[in-house]
Amino acid sequence: MPMHLTEDEVDEYGRREGLWTLNFGPQHPATHTTLRLLLTVDGEEVVDAEPDIGFLHSGFEKLAEVLDFNQYVTIVDRMNYVSPMANEIAWHHAVEKLLDIELTPRCKYLRTIFAELMRIHDHLLCVGACILDLGGISAFMYANNERERIFEICERVTGQRFHTSYTRVGGLLFDVNDDAIAMLREFVQGFDKTFADMDKLITRNRIFVERTRGVGVLSKEAAISGGATGPVARASGVVRDLRRDEPYLAYADLDFDIVCSREGDCFSRYSVRMLEMLESVKIIQQALEKLPSGPIFADGTGKEFMPEKREVYQSIEGLIHHFESIMPNRQMPCEPGSLYAATESPNGELGFFLVSNGTFRPYRARTRPPSLVHFALFPQLIRGCMLSDVVAVLGSLNIIAAELDR
Repeated sequence: MPMHLTEDEVDEYGRREGLWTLNFGPQHPATHTTLRLLLTVDGEEVVDAEPDIGFLHSGFEKLAEVLDFNQYVTIVDRMNYVSPMANEIAWHHAVEKLLDIELTPRCKYLRTIFAELMRIHDHLLCVGACILDLGGISAFMYANNERERIFEICERVTGQRFHTSYTRVGGLLFDVNDDAIAMLREFVQGFDKTFADMDKLITRNRIFVERTRGVGVLSKEAAISGGATGPVARASGVVRDLRRDEPYLAYADLDFDIVCSREGDCFSRYSVRMLEMLESVKIIQQALEKLPSGPIFADGTGKEFMPEKREVYQSIEGLIHHFESIMPNRQMPCEPGSLYAATESPNGELGFFLVSNGTFRPYRARTRPPSLVHFALFPQLIRGCMLSDVVAVLGSLNIIAAELDR
């Protein structure tokens, strides 16, 4: 029986005359072959919706039990595959909190830069794909041009365009060179023009505004009770951002604003993401200007840190260090225990609950992904809306299926 109907409105089988049950996805283009919605409709009105997950299940959490803290970074890359480096930063943030490791200033700033670069990348795809699903292709192409520039930066720094596997326990795979710094400066200096073009194409587009304003409204109270975070929560007036409320990396040293709205509709979620990109550009510019010199790996007396590749290739001590660092079941400098740590990922709070047994691989790793929480909110957002609104509401939430099926 649809959840909002009373017993007087349905027959003995829980059905009301005129109601239809429709499958929306996973073949529908707006569900990207990975999401499924079981819709109950009364004509064109959506009476109820039931999200169905399980179309991209990879067993990510179970894999953590057989990989060490450095190896598992290749797995978290593939959770939110739109902003993989943000996942890596969140994972090793939790691991370093478990091991009580203090990062070097240069590592903090570099991770901050790439976390914000991933935020821009994620928001560009979310905004562009949402417009594309609603019938507009031009803004999607503008967004893709900027995403390509971000790919080029990632390739220059890490050697890989997409699944970078860049962070390590206590540090990073490589330091950045002058060419990468120049590419970052060029990107942030040229982003305003692309932003202005996208803003002109979308923000006052009559069709887009009518398809999104007042649609899929999430109240502030519902956002809080439902556990919404990130742009979805801030679009409903929830003024919370872990970068400010629980500062990590270099965010405490940088000046930026928390972008919020009050309406809580699809248009507000779009607006928050657009303005957050400008704040991310501001953060990257400040971090580049303040970027400290020095090492990218924290000091360690044991084998908890991987050696730099140059040492591995050029000295026997480095080769031995590398060998000892990847030996299975090696002990680590902490007592068995558990903790939860989270970062402000592009879609919201991305947290990891780790259970340690004293070795360099987790006994258990549980992920708290924002997409799972936000997909659970979808039914209350779509009830009473039209069938055509499903695409707009789903696109405004930016659900990444690999975060659902962990």
